[in-house]
Order: sequence, then C-alpha cells, then structure tokens
Amino acid sequence: MEIRGIFGVKVGMSQVFTTNNERLPITVIYCEPNQVAGVKNEAKDKYSATLLSFDTVENKKLNKPQQGFFEKNNLKPTKHLQEIRNMTGFEMGQQITPQNLFQVGEYVDVSAISKGRGFTGAIKRWNFKIGPLGHGAGYPHRFQGSVQAGRGGASAQRVFKGKKMSGHYGHEKVTVQNLRIVGFDEANMLVLVSGAIAGPEGGVVFIRTAKKKPGVVKPIELAVQTEKAPEAKPAKLSKKKQAKELAKAQAANQQTVEAKVDTPVVEPKPTEVKKAAPVVEKKGEDK
Repeated sequence: MEIRGIFGVKVGMSQVFTTNNERLPITVIYCEPNQVAGVKNEAKDKYSATLLSFDTVENKKLNKPQQGFFEKNNLKPTKHLQEIRNMTGFEMGQQITPQNLFQVGEYVDVSAISKGRGFTGAIKRWNFKIGPLGHGAGYPHRFQGSVQAGRGGASAQRVFKGKKMSGHYGHEKVTVQNLRIVGFDEANMLVLVSGAIAGPEGGVVFIRTAKKKPGVVKPIELAVQTEKAPEAKPAKLSKKKQAKELAKAQAANQQTVEAKVDTPVVEPKPTEVKKAAPVVEKKGEDK
C-alpha cells in the first residue's frame, strides 16, 4: 500500500452544502509546498521512504546535528521533519503540494497535537460520574472515589499502574481517521477536509492516506453557490443603547417643535383704504 502525506496548518472550521441540501462541516487547512529533505530506497537503505520538511526557521534555532544535515544537503532549515515509508516517486529538494498527492473525495487521516488542559480532575479527564449533591452527601462532590484494588488482606494492598486518576490532560497526538477531501483552493493554498480535527487554530497538522478505508465510497457533490450582494442588516443594540437612542430622537423632535413655536409668524399687512373726505355743506346765506 502506497502511503502519501503532507504537513499543514489548521486555519479554522466552516461549512458547505451538498446537492442534497445537506450541511457538511469542514476544516480549512493551509498547506504550503513541503520540501523533500531525503529519499531512501530498498537497494541502499533496505526500505523505501521520503523525508518531508516543513515550516522554515532561522538556522540558529536548530541544534548542531540539524544544522549540519540541512547544510550538507543544501536545503532550507525547517522546524518539522517527517519520514513516510512506502512514499516513492519524489526527488531531493522537490516541492510537494496537496494536489500532487490527493484527490477530491479521497479518505485521509489527520494527526495533530490536542489542546493542553493542564492538571485535570478524573471527572473531566476520564468522564467519571459526579458524586451526589444532596441527601447528606459530603464535600467534595467531584472526588474520583476509592482507588483501592479490593477489600481485606486477600487483595493487593496497593494501587495498580494505569489506574484512571487525576493528572495531565491534553497536549498529546490525536489522529482522526477517515476524513474526506472536500476540495482545494489552489490560489490560497487551502485544503478543505470534512469533519473536525484536534488542536487549536494555527496548530501544525499532518495529512496522510487513510489506513482503514470504508468499503463503499459515496461521491461528494457540492452545491454551486451563486454570489449575492450582502444584505445590510440592522445593528443589534442592547436595551440601554436602545433607550439612549430613543431619548435622543425624542429630544430632537421636541427641539424642532419648540423652534416652530418660537419663530414669529409674519402676517401680511392689510391694504389701507383711503376714505373720501367728508363733504362739508356750506350753510346758505339768509335771503
């Protein structure tokens, strides 16, 4: 079985829709070209393998053996190295992209370092049942309980190795199997993988050929998305902000009303009608 693999960086999660209107959660992985740092064959090394290097760093951040390895082979110093057995067909110094290794719909296994959670109790670490909270139950309620092997002197008077107890949780290698390649974005060097993978955003992941492929493989047909102009949505305001906005609007309306009342109304002056002079009758002279 030929195995292929490549390094990448977890960007985040999103979703796509299939032609059956099914929502498919995906993980976006940034995969820049990986450098082939070594090639082994069966004639010389008794097995075939390819050594990949990823994440270019300064030479001073590496130890002396690593610096000597990259200087000897005239390669850029990188932070991560991974040897993949039965991966053939590549040459020293070649740049590998995910499009050269995988196809859309292919099953892959994705490995990453999970988020570290520090020293954790047994309830969170091993999913133990919590203790009773009432009816006289004592504190603490989240205690893991007895760890003894049995009762009496017939049983071992010690705690067996591997007992599930409190301790360090997380920050370990986690591999999620049988995820599918949904698509590629060659312009942005992105790979879309169905499902979720371990680790935080920005964590280094490793994609490789699936070991346990299912027998029946259904094709993935994504719905064609037409670009639409984004609709302007009204901003959501809290109750306090809504009250302030309402008070401002009322104050503005009141000011406009007062301005209308205070402005004097200029009435048109009535036109003056000139009255005719009264006719004074002269008293006639007595005849």
